[in-house]
Amino acid sequence: MKKLAALLAVTFAFTIPLAGCNTMKGAGQDIQKGGQKMEDAAQKKQ
Repeated sequence: MKKLAALLAVTFAFTIPLAGCNTMKGAGQDIQKGGQKMEDAAQKKQ
């Protein structure tokens, strides 16, 4: 039972940071796309 608990703890410890990385990567991509659209709109105005 202790081995199972340890395995679950290790799995959980590695899963949370990886999920956070994917979340931040997605947010960065969204911000980048928003910036690109603003840049495109500014160039159309010129």
